[in-house]
Amino acid sequence: MSRPFKIEITESEEELKKRLQTARLADQKEKLQMLWWLESGQISEQQEIGERLGRDTSTITRWLQKYRSGGLASLLEIKKAPGATPKMNEEIIAALKRELETGEGFTSYGAIVEWLEKEHGLNMEYGTVYAWVRYRFGAKLKAPRPKSHKQDEEVVQGFKKNLVRCC
Repeated sequence: MSRPFKIEITESEEELKKRLQTARLADQKEKLQMLWWLESGQISEQQEIGERLGRDTSTITRWLQKYRSGGLASLLEIKKAPGATPKMNEEIIAALKRELETGEGFTSYGAIVEWLEKEHGLNMEYGTVYAWVRYRFGAKLKAPRPKSHKQDEEVVQGFKKNLVRCC
């Protein structure tokens, strides 16, 4: 024979109902729904909770253990994976920003990839470098427009002088 199903819910029925109505995540709604059903007396067995929510009884047991040990905050806690560590540390980021701010800068994002490889031994993909420079730093690579090798420098200077006089 199994042990009797008992749980002490510290929140009131109204508080649980209000939290259930304002919850945005489906996982949190299920857990609040379970507590509200228990507090309002609609359900008295753990198997019935599993059937109504479409969850296995082991999941319901795990949820109830979390609630017993840490309360509502522990039950509704959302865990976030730490993620990978970034390849570029603060020192490399600062060096790249300084290099971008100089008058010379870079002519292409490929040149930045090569610079990172040469100066810092950091092998990064073109798309990653583009995202960092363009969107995180907000920098645009400035390169002068190409000039024709046939262009006569004296004629260009004369044009600039005459342009200033007429306007």
